[in-house]
Amino acid sequence: MNISVFLAQGFEEIEALTVVDYLRRAGQNVTLVSVPEDGCPSEKIVVTGSHGISVTADMLLKDYIKQLNGGTTDAIFFPGGMPGAKNLSENQFLFNFTIKMARSGKIVAAICAAPAVVLAQTGILANRRWTCYPGMENELDKWCGSALKARELTENSTHIKDVPFVLDNNVLTGRGPGTAEQFAMKLVELTAGEQTAQKIREASCQR
Repeated sequence: MNISVFLAQGFEEIEALTVVDYLRRAGQNVTLVSVPEDGCPSEKIVVTGSHGISVTADMLLKDYIKQLNGGTTDAIFFPGGMPGAKNLSENQFLFNFTIKMARSGKIVAAICAAPAVVLAQTGILANRRWTCYPGMENELDKWCGSALKARELTENSTHIKDVPFVLDNNVLTGRGPGTAEQFAMKLVELTAGEQTAQKIREASCQR
């Protein structure tokens, strides 16, 4: 499958790279896309995470958009971390693209801060079960614009605590850095199948 991973300044390194590593072990076509900060006049191919680790992306967002040519891909993933998730949430293309992907039945994955900060404002968590970094489920008014807007955008949704991830139809959400491996392996299972996932579990000596 073709899987797009969006990186913005301040992303959570463990979450991003664990997912990318396991997906590539599974033979998936993973593209790291550099997303500029809101208002930044130029895009940079090197993106620095929230703990000072710099990663060279595969392409800039503007080139990714041209390559898509109005289409979609098989799956997208948003790592957490701050201000990385906030920077992703402020990008209008990603806002619209996430809604388009979800409505098309394609896989939308987000972990840690990203479900609350990036996904909630799109409305795709409505009528779904989901999880995120502990406590951020209580800050949806901040990320959705108001308490009223947050209630509307997440209507009939259920936040699940103390689980590594939650899969609801085509939307996969995860809790945080310590659950990145379990989250990543669920994404491997979804994109490459259980047999491939099991081979990777054994080869990498997972707990």
